[in-house]
Amino acid sequence: PSFSTLFCNVDWISEIDRVCKTRLRQNNIICCGRRWVLVTVMDGGLGFVLTGGATCLSSRSVVELVCRGSRGWSGCWGKRKGYGTRLVGHVGFVRCPSSVGTKSNTRMMAAVGDRKGRKGVDEEESIYKNTVNLPQTSFQQRANAKVRELEIQKFWEKEEVYERLSRGNPGEPFTLHDGPPYANGNLHMGHALNKVLKDIVNRYQLMRGRKAVFVPGWDCHGLPIELKVLQSMKSSERKNSTPIDLRRRARDFALKTVEEQKSVFRRFGIWADWDQPYMTLQPEYEAAQIGVFGEMFLKGYIYRGRKPVHWSPSSRTALAEAELEYPEGHISRSCYAAFRITESSVSSNSDVQRAIQSQSGLHVAIWTTTPWTLPANRAVAVNPNLNYALTKAPDGRYIIVAQDLTASVAEKIGFELDMITALKGTELVGLHYAHPLEDGLVCTVIAGGDYITTESGTGLVHTAPGHGQEDYVVGMREGLEPFSPVDDAGKFTAAAANGKLVGLDVLSAGNQAVIEEITASGVLLLEEPYSHKYPYDWRTKKPTIFRATEQWFASVDGFRDVALGAIQSVNWMPPVGENRIRGMVEGRSDWCISRQRSWGVPIPVFYDKESGEAVLTEETIGAVQQLFRERGSDAWYEMEADEILPESYRGRDLIKGMDTMDVWFDSGASWSAVVEQNRELQFPIDVYL
Repeated sequence: PSFSTLFCNVDWISEIDRVCKTRLRQNNIICCGRRWVLVTVMDGGLGFVLTGGATCLSSRSVVELVCRGSRGWSGCWGKRKGYGTRLVGHVGFVRCPSSVGTKSNTRMMAAVGDRKGRKGVDEEESIYKNTVNLPQTSFQQRANAKVRELEIQKFWEKEEVYERLSRGNPGEPFTLHDGPPYANGNLHMGHALNKVLKDIVNRYQLMRGRKAVFVPGWDCHGLPIELKVLQSMKSSERKNSTPIDLRRRARDFALKTVEEQKSVFRRFGIWADWDQPYMTLQPEYEAAQIGVFGEMFLKGYIYRGRKPVHWSPSSRTALAEAELEYPEGHISRSCYAAFRITESSVSSNSDVQRAIQSQSGLHVAIWTTTPWTLPANRAVAVNPNLNYALTKAPDGRYIIVAQDLTASVAEKIGFELDMITALKGTELVGLHYAHPLEDGLVCTVIAGGDYITTESGTGLVHTAPGHGQEDYVVGMREGLEPFSPVDDAGKFTAAAANGKLVGLDVLSAGNQAVIEEITASGVLLLEEPYSHKYPYDWRTKKPTIFRATEQWFASVDGFRDVALGAIQSVNWMPPVGENRIRGMVEGRSDWCISRQRSWGVPIPVFYDKESGEAVLTEETIGAVQQLFRERGSDAWYEMEADEILPESYRGRDLIKGMDTMDVWFDSGASWSAVVEQNRELQFPIDVYL
């Protein structure tokens, strides 16, 4: 109750008056947070205290009254040196020495504390104690988890509860396959959620009487571990390190992390075969993974090719789509540029011919957010189904843009574009233009696809087959080379722009140099910042580039229909999960599975030293698989090619490939490397969570 309600309670005041034989004096109110206290001094030297709130005077509290004045005094609940106390409802009072007096300037303070250990409690104080019927039990009211959890887990371990149930239950086997966590750091809430959910499923099946053997696993290869190892090394150590040195350090790091994570999982109380986990660095696992790779290759699902892939200059390796992130706030330097048409023997349009022969010439306008790719330009693509406009600029140049974008382009570049005539996209195909950066190179306007729209840009697309997926597909159709004059570090090679850009970082100084070059030559129409989503390396948090390199790919087209059929045969909970993965598989392009790193399972390929032709057969794959089963994948780096190859392949001057498999291939092979190899697990598995 509020202070006013309690203070005006007539019954309480009457009782106080009756006991004290005096009149209540209303003074000295003290508030203590949510509690309030009224202290009053009565005639005859009798003071008493009222407290408000749920924690007011009770059998578990004590009020200490401290009077501060010229002479100090203190009193408390309980019998003490002649000071008597009584309890009247929520009112307590203490008879104090008359020396305190009734001066109005006497200041009083009340404090609520624990009465534990006090003596002489008045019986009236516990009059309600025996009126409440409570259950009597030895069950502890407090969880005391720090102690009890350890006691319970020791009991489980001592009695081998999990082992006896998972192997001794009378029911059918139940298999929940553990997708492996990554062995590169401390566990977090995501790990806890994942393993606890799996533990709930397994315990439920055990209680139903089934043999639910749970084999935990760890993903132990890949760039995250390699980067952590490299960061822990001194610069001199990194400089002199060999692949096998780095692999041994990475192995030690992974095994140490596995033990640390394992101890925490055990502390979570997860039931599993902790003494017999699977790890992707185990020789038998690596051998099974080589078997999966070999089967896919022999069926035609894996091939080698030169095509543009996501490349991380900061990691110096190719990346899969799953290894990218698209942070907000990325700003690119976008450019509108005009390439001059040199001849149009394929066009019979008189306006086009007249524009080409004019002093200022005819130009096709393009827009790009990656000016650094202009040295690799090999075509300009148009949509044959779009309408284009032949326009004239105030400086006399004739410029072709999409008809629907004429106004927006004119507004962007800052001058009017007067319409001369309309053209179909098909009328532009076959026009030749001068390369904007490479002297003497003439390129062609080609037919693109539906990816060319009038939503942005100019309706004509700068095409560099070595730096874009659509560009690559169209370029292959037109017989264009996937030219990419960029090295592993993301710097221009001597092949870019007649050597004028060599050594420049494409994302910084190289980009600036390209813009300066096209500005000086009059090709640039406009440069402006453009905010959009751009792929970053999810590990280094730095931007990536699209770059054509020789890589190994898994052809999703080869098994897409089979995968979609398998998805349909699985029971998904919740059902929306099926829609999500179906969409991913339907739209997935070929998967780049090769990585230019040391810590991973090597792609078991040999190359002819002179021609560079890949040598990969059933016999060579089998030899590598047997070697890895016996010695692990480190043997690939410790032995020469002829020591690994079958006898019939020796002496052919073959060398080993040094690419490793994408770490997602490692965990993706666990169905074969773990479930098919363990007699206590059944395949196909019951649940994957």
